[in-house]
Amino acid sequence: MTFTGMVHPGLMGVAPSAALLAKWNQRESALRATDPDRVPPLSLPPLPQDAILGSLTGADFDRVASEAARTAPPRENGGNQDIKNLTKGSRVFYPVYVPGANLSVGDLHFSQGDGEITFCGAIEMGGFVDLHVDLIKGGMDKYGVSENAIFLPGNNNPQYCQWLAFSGISVTTDGEQRYLDSQLAFQRACLHAIDYLTRFGYSPEQAYLILGAVPIEGRFSGVVDIPNACATVYIPTEIFDFDVRPSASGPTKIKPGRGAPTASF
Repeated sequence: MTFTGMVHPGLMGVAPSAALLAKWNQRESALRATDPDRVPPLSLPPLPQDAILGSLTGADFDRVASEAARTAPPRENGGNQDIKNLTKGSRVFYPVYVPGANLSVGDLHFSQGDGEITFCGAIEMGGFVDLHVDLIKGGMDKYGVSENAIFLPGNNNPQYCQWLAFSGISVTTDGEQRYLDSQLAFQRACLHAIDYLTRFGYSPEQAYLILGAVPIEGRFSGVVDIPNACATVYIPTEIFDFDVRPSASGPTKIKPGRGAPTASF
């Protein structure tokens, strides 16, 4: 298998205002309260003992640590969006909430599929980011961008032209119907792709890692036709060194190489 990576930062954003931070804490706390014992939790509360707050000490440290946002999720300020198309040459337009914006960037990926379905399954990397920053004064009002970034993707993405697509709907693996559950539909599309790839000799774990690391395309193809949302996952066929398309002769069996390592308990 050979593919072109789409190098991008998984995390990029600006600092929230005090009012926006308070809004995050209120709404995420209210969500956790609906099912406080859930594993994993419905959201991640501040973690004061692990807060990294520069030179703050004493009471100031304790106050800020008790309300500091976890950086795992994306929010209105950007954050951990894991958008693979934020590649070289991209232009990103962030709303600014505090003087100076406090732009930050990190979590560099060599390559990742849409959704980063394996959670940390992108090909992580160290590196340097060369940025140029401009300010559009009053841009939030001029363009109606009061929250969440808009961006122009870079122009050096791999130019694949042949794709094999898999679809999924809002029905669980044991047959339970859900109402327009687009996350479930995307999950089912990925599971169908994994099942398909195992027919060629990949282990389920290898197929799972392929979807997390290869620049697959994920789309919500239909979100209005009750009761099912429809999600689709597109795999570029050119990355394989065999014909991965369905045919009357059946799947080509390959030697998948070393299996993915698994944890033992």
